[in-house]
This record gives sequence, C-alpha cells and structure tokens, in this order.
Amino acid sequence: MAKFDVSVVGELNLDLILSGLPPKLELEREHLAKDLAITLGSSSAIFTHNLALLGNRVGFSSAIGSDALGEIALQFLRDSGTDVSGVRKFDGKLTGLTTILPTGTQRYILTYPGTMFEMAFEHLDLDSILDARHLHLSSYYLHRALRPQIPALFRSAKAAGLTTSLDTNDDPEDVWADDLRNVLPFVDVLLPNEREACKIAHAEDAQRAMEILAEQVPLLVVKRGREGAVARRGNERFQVGAFAVESVDSVGAGDSFDAGFLHQFIRGKGIEECLRFASLTGALSTTRAGGIEAFRDAVHREKFLREVSAKCLG
Repeated sequence: MAKFDVSVVGELNLDLILSGLPPKLELEREHLAKDLAITLGSSSAIFTHNLALLGNRVGFSSAIGSDALGEIALQFLRDSGTDVSGVRKFDGKLTGLTTILPTGTQRYILTYPGTMFEMAFEHLDLDSILDARHLHLSSYYLHRALRPQIPALFRSAKAAGLTTSLDTNDDPEDVWADDLRNVLPFVDVLLPNEREACKIAHAEDAQRAMEILAEQVPLLVVKRGREGAVARRGNERFQVGAFAVESVDSVGAGDSFDAGFLHQFIRGKGIEECLRFASLTGALSTTRAGGIEAFRDAVHREKFLREVSAKCLG
C-alpha cells in the first residue's frame, strides 16, 4: 500500500483577511476593517488541509522561511493530519504572505511570494512524493524555480503508476506562457476555472477553451462559480449546478472544490458523483471566512456535508 493517498507539491503561506471594508478604497485614506482573520493561505496548502480533513492520507512538499509565519502555517497543516515532512525550511528567507481585501462582491489579493519562488526540483524528496496513489500540484505560475522541472515531476509520477492532477490557478504576470503544454501530456485531471481555461487555451470564450483543452487532457474540469461546474472527457460532457448556500467568503472555494473532486476521483467514483461532491465541498468553504475555517470545525463540516447534500440531492 502506498504511504499517501495524495502527494501535493505546492506553495505555503498564510492569508491575512481584512473584511468589512468600504466598497471603494481610496488612495491616501485610512480605511477601517470590521473584522480580521489570520488563517492558512495558498492554493496548494488549502487544498491539502481540506483534503486531509475529508479523510485522506496526504503528504505535502513545499518550502517556508525561518520565521514565525512559516511555523504557524505548518501547524495548521499538522492539525489537519497532513504529513509535512516534505516541507523544507530556508534559513534567512521569509515565508510568503497574502493579504486579501474583500470589497463588496470582489476582492483585492496582494501576495508577497517569499519562499514559494525558492523551491526547486532538487529540494523535493521524490521517493516520498511518489509513494502515493495520486500527485497534485497547484499554482503552476508561482513556482519560478520549480517550473522548468514540473514536466519531469509529472513524468516521474506517471512512470511510477500515479494518477495526476493540476490546478494552474492565476498567472499574476498575465503571460500564460505555453510551457504548460510540456506538462499537460502527463496530467490526468486539469482543474481550471473559466477565466483560467480561456487564458490557458488562448481562447475568447469558455466553450471554445473547453473544446481545446479537452483534446489535451483525459479529463477537464472547469469551475464556474455560481453556475456550477462542467467536466469534459473526450466528447462526453458532464455538468452540475452550484449548491445554494449563504456565502460568507469565497477565498479557497476553488481549492476546496478540487479537494472534493479528487477525494471521490481517487476512489474510482463516476464523474458526475465527483462533480456533485466537489460542488458541495466548494460551497462548504464559503460558509466561513478563509479557505480552511469551515473544514476545521468538524461539527459544522459534517453537519453541512450531511444536511445540505440530503436537502439538495433528495
């Protein structure tokens, strides 16, 4: 038996969320927030944390600096049951930090990358990473040092018999370079949102983007926010709607969707069942501020997954 159900390679930082701000922020004005949350951030770490709390054996490979922020982030992951032995500490470096400023229905996202730009292929314990059933990587465009070797990482995973998945997330530089094409032949599940799919495929609309990407990966899963999600497997198309819940914060909803989808995928469930559970876990994430808080509350998590699923699915 493999040591991990899922090995995750990605970035690790905290999120600082200032909520209750005015709808419009003005330069040189001091604005007062009504609430503050300091919680686990970064797409990879949120995904890892929530996947572990769904009952999976997860190993996480990343990097932190020699500072208090990194230790706090690690503790969040340890509390979820994640194996963090693959996280490297870079002496004299700073762990990344993201500040999120929700304003109305939108948000500003400001990130200091820190050690997420430092981790390279030689920092990975490949034997440990490959002792798993599945490999997942998030935030492709943030891995500046690792990025040239990501194809080699995925090639190694496929050669070792693992299934694989990738969520590129955003490209902060808005370049969307075509080197991603070197990875896609080794990706089993690609998990972008609609905007990311259009950018990756260099297409003007989501439908055309899905047609292009469905020809490049065995399974394409596109997150559509309040419109639910669509999956394409060759010419087959699957679609589910979003769960109607009272949303508090959308931070981490896409990563939680990924966790729900892959939780079912690695268990051999059908695509529609994977999509429904992913939509459910994505909705769960929005019921608390921050990407992990709704999952950390075990009573809330289990009650939501049980009751909302029963109500919406009959």
